[in-house]
Amino acid sequence: MTNIYFLIQIFKAMTIIKHRFFQHKINTNTETLIVGTFNPDTADNEAEIFYGRKRNFLWRLLPTAFGNINLKDKSKKEKIDFIQDRKIDFIDLILEVNVEVGEETNYEDKYLDDKVTEWRNVIDEIKKLDKLKRVAFTRKTLSDIPKMKIRVEEIQKYCNEKQILFQFLKTPARTYSVGKQKIWTDFFTK
Repeated sequence: MTNIYFLIQIFKAMTIIKHRFFQHKINTNTETLIVGTFNPDTADNEAEIFYGRKRNFLWRLLPTAFGNINLKDKSKKEKIDFIQDRKIDFIDLILEVNVEVGEETNYEDKYLDDKVTEWRNVIDEIKKLDKLKRVAFTRKTLSDIPKMKIRVEEIQKYCNEKQILFQFLKTPARTYSVGKQKIWTDFFTK
């Protein structure tokens, strides 16, 4: 029985999932770059912009940090206008993953960490941003994502060498809280 189970696992159907915004070009005027992990281009993903899924609160945290209104339920254009005005942009570590069929909407970093088939070269993108002042990674810990950890630590090291503020921010996903808001506000008011 164990051998049959093992063979089934080996031959499980896999599927390639690209990043939903893999063609996104970072604005060259960016002063703040927010680095995430992955936003899958799947039918179930309703995001029309970075951090745009229903259970993500970036579009509340970010504007509130600047004393602006909540943009969570606002249009894509309003969000783009806001980030362009504030010189903020986004990039994710992962461009493409190869996951088991049925796991296309598994957004968990721990699951995706060893499914990556193509990484984004974040440092090369940072090098193009002459006005960059700060970089944030939208996760507080790296303990369960060893492959992503390597890339994030390289980004952090590069930022430190270039005297670009680098900070880990509590994820904007799942919940909104006053404590989380304070962390985000403090980062943008440094």
